[in-house]
Amino acid sequence: MGRGEGSRGPLPLRFPELLRCLVQHIDRIRDTRQQRKVKYSLRDCYLSAFAMFFLQDPSLLEFQRRFENALQSNNLRTIFGVQSIPVDSQLRTIIDTHPHSAISAAFLPLFHRLADNGILLPFQFMPDLFLLTLDGSQYFGSAKLQCPRCLVKEHKDGRRDYSHQILQATVVHPDLHQVIPLAPEFIGNEDGKEKQDCEINAAKRLIARIRADYPRPPFILVADGLYSKQPFIELLLDKENKGKAQQPLHFILVAKPDDHKDLFSNIQGLRRGKLLEHKERVDAQGRRHLYEWVTEVPLNASAKSPIVNFLEYRIIHKDGTPGYHNSWVTDLTLSADTVQWITRGGRARWKIENESFNTLKNQGYHLEHNFGHGSHYLSEALFLLNLLAFFFHQTFEITDELYQKARARFSARKEYWNAIRASFRLFLFASWDEVLERINSPPLPAFP
Repeated sequence: MGRGEGSRGPLPLRFPELLRCLVQHIDRIRDTRQQRKVKYSLRDCYLSAFAMFFLQDPSLLEFQRRFENALQSNNLRTIFGVQSIPVDSQLRTIIDTHPHSAISAAFLPLFHRLADNGILLPFQFMPDLFLLTLDGSQYFGSAKLQCPRCLVKEHKDGRRDYSHQILQATVVHPDLHQVIPLAPEFIGNEDGKEKQDCEINAAKRLIARIRADYPRPPFILVADGLYSKQPFIELLLDKENKGKAQQPLHFILVAKPDDHKDLFSNIQGLRRGKLLEHKERVDAQGRRHLYEWVTEVPLNASAKSPIVNFLEYRIIHKDGTPGYHNSWVTDLTLSADTVQWITRGGRARWKIENESFNTLKNQGYHLEHNFGHGSHYLSEALFLLNLLAFFFHQTFEITDELYQKARARFSARKEYWNAIRASFRLFLFASWDEVLERINSPPLPAFP
C-alpha cells in the first residue's frame, strides 16, 4: 500500500525523517526562561514526553524512573535524540509554561509528506476527495483539578466538574483500518470571554484552518446531527469570505427527524406521492438494503434555507426485523449509481470512534490518563504529542513492512509495546531500525 521505496516505505516517512520534522517544530518554540538557569533544553523536554507516548508508557513518573538507568538513557539518546531527560516535575513545569502552537503546526507538513509520497491514494473516497470525520471527545475530567482553559459543568447541588475536550478531524476510508489524524481543535475557555467554548465554535475554527491550509480543500466532511443545522451548512457552502473567493466544502451529515421536522415532513409527503427515488439490494446474508433519496430539497421551512440532497438508508434482516437505519443530508450527487457508496461514506463516521478514539483510549495510548494537567498549556501539549505518536504509528502500519512484521508477532498492541519497552532494558540500540530488527529476530539460546 503505497510503500514506494522497497519494504521500508519512502525515505521521508521513515522514523528518523518524521522525528526530524517534529524536532524542527519543537525548535520553533521560543524559550522564555532565563538562559543562565536552564538545565534542560526545550527539545529534551518535548522529545522526552514524545518518547513516552511513542513507547506507550503508562505514566510519566514511571517513564522517567526507567530512563534514569544508564542503558535505557543511552537508547533514549540514540533513538529519540534526548540528551538529558528531565525529572517528571520539571518536565511538566517547562511544557506547561510554553505555548504549543508550533507542535500543533507539525501535523500539516506530516500530512503533506503522506500526500507527496502517494500514501494517501488508497484513502481517496472519490477522485481527489477524502472523507474527513469530525467528532468531539473528552480526554480529561476532574472534580478538583482545573485550569483557566477547563470547561466547567455546574450541577444543581453546587458541584462543579472540569474537563478538557477536543474536536478531532480524521481522514478515514470505509475499507481501511488505518486513519490519519489532522491537528485537533481544542475546546476550551479563553481569557476575556464570558461564554464557554463549545464543539460547534471549535468546528468553525477548524473549518477556517482547513481553508487556510488547503486553498482547494480535498475533503468531504462527515459528522453527526449536531452539524446538519443551517448555520454550519451555510458555512460549508459559502463561496466567499470577507470579499475573497473560497472553495465550498463537501459534506455528508446525519439528519434526524427530531432535529429537522420540516425536512422530514417534506420527505413524508414525497414518499406518499411516490416521488422519492429508491433502490434495493439483497446481500449474501439475505438482508435487504433499502435506499431512498431526493435531490435539491430545502433543509427547513425558512425562505433562506440551504438546498441539500437527502438520503435515507435502512437494513431489513432476513427474518423481517429492522436493522441499521439512518439518514443524511449532503451536497454530493445522489443517483442509483452513487447512493450505496455515499451511504458507506456516511457510516464511516464511526471509524473515528472505533479506529481512533477507541485505540487512543483503550489500546496503549492512555488518552484519558492524566499525565499532567498544569495551569496553562501542559494538558493540551501532552495530548498533541500523544496524537503525534499515534500519527507515526499509523504511518508505519501503512508503509513499513519491518514495523508490520514486528507488530504481527503479537496478538495485541499492548503486548507489542511491552516487548519493545522490555528490549530497551536489555539491549543497546543505535537506531529505531535496530529495535524492530531485534523484535523480529529469533530468540537467542541461553547457552551455546
